[in-house]
Amino acid sequence: MLDLDTDVLVIGGGMAGAWAALSASRSGRRVVLVDKGYCGTSGVTATGGPGHWWVPPDKREPVVAQRARAGLGLADPRWMHRILDTTWRELPGIAPHYRFGVNAEGRTVYRALRGPEYMRALRSLVDLAGVTVLDHHPALELLRADDGSVAGAAGLRRRDGARWTIRSGAVVLASGGCAFLSKLLGADHNTGDGLLMGAEVGAELSGMEFTDAYTVAPVFSSMTRAMSYVFARYYDAAGRELDIPPGPANHREIARALLQGPVYCCLQDMPDDLRAVLPSISPNVMLPFTRRGIDPFRDHFEIQLRGEGTVRSIGGLRVASDDCETAARNLFVAGDVASRERVTGAISGGGNINSAWALSSGVWAGAAAAQRALLAPVQRTRSVAGAGQAGLRPPRPARELPVQPFVQRLQRPTLGLDLNIFREGPALNRSLAALDQDWSVWRDHAGDRGEHTLRHREVAALLASARWNVSAALARRESRGMHLRTDAPHTDPALARSVTQHGIDRITTVFADQPPAPSPALTATA
Repeated sequence: MLDLDTDVLVIGGGMAGAWAALSASRSGRRVVLVDKGYCGTSGVTATGGPGHWWVPPDKREPVVAQRARAGLGLADPRWMHRILDTTWRELPGIAPHYRFGVNAEGRTVYRALRGPEYMRALRSLVDLAGVTVLDHHPALELLRADDGSVAGAAGLRRRDGARWTIRSGAVVLASGGCAFLSKLLGADHNTGDGLLMGAEVGAELSGMEFTDAYTVAPVFSSMTRAMSYVFARYYDAAGRELDIPPGPANHREIARALLQGPVYCCLQDMPDDLRAVLPSISPNVMLPFTRRGIDPFRDHFEIQLRGEGTVRSIGGLRVASDDCETAARNLFVAGDVASRERVTGAISGGGNINSAWALSSGVWAGAAAAQRALLAPVQRTRSVAGAGQAGLRPPRPARELPVQPFVQRLQRPTLGLDLNIFREGPALNRSLAALDQDWSVWRDHAGDRGEHTLRHREVAALLASARWNVSAALARRESRGMHLRTDAPHTDPALARSVTQHGIDRITTVFADQPPAPSPALTATA
């Protein structure tokens, strides 16, 4: 068993985690980063071409004002200015390890990056900063001290199943969002682990109802790069063109068509100059077509919508302070595991705002965690205990449970076009009842079972995330941004407030300024 102590522990090695580790290391504190995959290739950034919200200081006021209006009452202009400032200051600093593009005027282009090279640069910088990186060491649970504060984490080494425990003065959760195993490119590891770990130590959630993010992809591929489909035309099986407006905000029209039958696509309207540079901007986009002899600019190919869960949406652990600390002391959050309502409002931040958020929240959380560790250094003699329950320590006798049926059932309300995009009260209630039943079974009987432990824990996180998602959608009895209620199609000005949640077995779901009304306690299963 690996037993370590450090000042700052970062959980997650994607963009946000790497920036958090870099930021924490600047103070001279000892930093350990653990990743479920390999820091530098894991996560959604490594497979894409992430743009950053990059606006010159003298042009920000109207841009922020417009974006705040688009956020439908939930965005905070102050936070938007903060991420613009931090991104503007920090991003150019990776230049020694990353080759930025240059435009026709000879000016450096910072807003658009190549994901694989970006993550390779961040990994190089993390290594040079002296951060201890433990690749393929997923965290299973957070550690809690006697006073309730977060004091580290425990997990396993994927190579041989050996366990590790790391005590720390502070923890930064940067484990990504929850894509509900939708096959979103680069998101197979994004199973909501951090959401569950955070909730187990008392962190709250916010914005979990806003999960109406989908990306067009060929039916034969998980290549979910949305930019090309801005130029798409759509057709039914008979070759008749469908009345679907140009993207990117057309997923509801595509979903309606898909619910009626197969939908086909052609990228015939993509300009010639963009077609020419597409292989260099996103080299992997054309590969699935090339392998099948398809010319996407001429041929019709069948498409699907892949759900993105909370990854490109909004919800996550609630940020309780400017330095991204949660309601759980010593636990900080960065990237997609955190709620992004303050910078996106009720609509998706897409690639650019979400990337700027990942960078900025990583910088803030890492610096704050290092400062916290300086004021309250780790104590090896301090008593700590693992906070994990579901999937680790069942209250009833453990038994073998088939994973796939549980996953398929939780995917219906979280990814199904008819249930997640077009929501209505009775269906949400039925979905929540089914999820509650599955949660009770999984909580009571799925335990630490050697090679299956990580998957058991992931399914627990998926189920918990699905229940928070559906509970929040039930609570918001209106339509706003990424949340559409067909039985409440209008936006209620009185509900321009965040839906916050806490608890796992008993989920308390309330609007920010309302007294709590917890759900009924779940019954144990035999």
